[in-house]
Order: sequence, then C-alpha cells, then structure tokens
Amino acid sequence: MNRLPSLFISHGAPSSLEDEEWMKSLRNLGEELGDIRGIIILSAHWVERGLFAGPLLPSSLIYDFWGFPERLYRVRYPAPSGADLLPILQKLPEIGPVTPAPSRGLDHGMWVPLIGLRPKADIPVLGLSLPGTDPGRLYSLGQALAPLRDEGILVIGSGGLTHNLGALIAGENHAIAPWAQEFDQWVVRKLESSDTTSLLDFRKEAPNASLSHPTIEHFAPLFVAMGAAGEGFHVTFPVDIFRYGSLSLRSVAFWNPPHPLSR
Repeated sequence: MNRLPSLFISHGAPSSLEDEEWMKSLRNLGEELGDIRGIIILSAHWVERGLFAGPLLPSSLIYDFWGFPERLYRVRYPAPSGADLLPILQKLPEIGPVTPAPSRGLDHGMWVPLIGLRPKADIPVLGLSLPGTDPGRLYSLGQALAPLRDEGILVIGSGGLTHNLGALIAGENHAIAPWAQEFDQWVVRKLESSDTTSLLDFRKEAPNASLSHPTIEHFAPLFVAMGAAGEGFHVTFPVDIFRYGSLSLRSVAFWNPPHPLSR
C-alpha cells in the first residue's frame, strides 16, 4: 500500500456542503488518495487536556452549530465505527495514553469535510481530540501519528487557515481582505519551503496573526498534519478559495515522498 499524505482541511461552516466549488475540490482530492483503510481526524471543535478517541459505536453526528437551515440538521454520515482503529492508535510508541470516548460523535469539523472527501461514508472514522493548542505539542503528536500513513490510515487535521468570525462579510463575491490574504500567502510560502520553525512560531512570525486567528484552535490542527508529514515534506493545495471576504478555505496535502504536483 502506498504511503498516504496527511491533510489539513479548512472546513468552513456546515453550509459549505452547498458550496459546489469547495465540495468538488474535496471530492477530487478524495479520489486521488486511492485506497484508505481508516481515517483519524482531529477537529478544532474538540480540544481536551489529553487525548480522547471516539466514537467507538456506529458513527453519530454532533450538530454543534446554531441558526442554520433545518436541512443541515438532518444530514447523516453513517461511516463504520472506528473502534478497530483505537488499538492501532494506542500501540504507537510515542502516542501516550489515549482514553476511549465511546459515544462521542463526529462534530461538524469532522463530518462536513468527510462528506466531501468520502461521500460514500464507507471507511471507518475515529475522531481524536486535540490535547490543547500548543503548537509544539501538536507537532509532536503529528510525528507520533506519522507511522499510520504506511498502514493505509489517513491523518486529517480540520480547522481553518484563517478564522475571524467577527470579520466575515455576509453574501458572496467580496474582495479578499488584504490582511487575510497576506497571512494566507505567508503560510503558503512557509509550507512550500518546509519552514516548520516559522510556522510553529506563527504568532510572532506571521503578518496579521492575531487578526487572522483571534484564538488558535482553528489553526492548531495544521501542526498535527505537518508533524505527521515528516521531515522535508512537499505540499499541494487541493483547495485554494476565500469566502465572506476573509475566510481562507485553503487546504493542504502534505506529501512525503513528493507528489508529482507538489512544490
């Protein structure tokens, strides 16, 4: 089985399911990945003091959002249970204790991108909590998860490349806010040069970091995906779009060995 990439997906709101451009980009990425044995996904919406894993029952969804059309609360994603992935996860030598969370459902940071990537819902999915938001700790967690890529298990961090809800502009076709675009492009440059040091210290190094991320949890999953990629990774950007004036939905595939189109 070929080594899988690790992914960082900017998931947007549940209404992103009706964004045809975004969904098509994720479908194309999912088809490109080929055979997948299982999925481990970490979401900006599940932060704990340690590592918890669930669901271990048939996948249920958490509708952790308010004020959206009723149809989005009826969405289903009946993926097989990720219970068989838990012992594989727990045997990783550097992972540390992983506490089962049997009935914890998939939050929208998990099921929204999964519907795009794997609409058939035919692959076991196990959610894993973010053990805090410290970049170095999350990068080390990603390094611990890296061996899963050789086992056919896809590691996904789900968040947002920019995430300032107070700066969003309702409606469509707005010009991109210069501060958001500057931050987005800084991240692109650092990823393309595999500059993990600058990325881990983005609060000090990146332009407009506090404006792009008033809180860190939506950027935090990037560090897990980056750590899982290993040293000298190459990147592609399967999604490269902005919405609502300042919301970068850029997503990153970390390839090691390189993908033919990686940079």
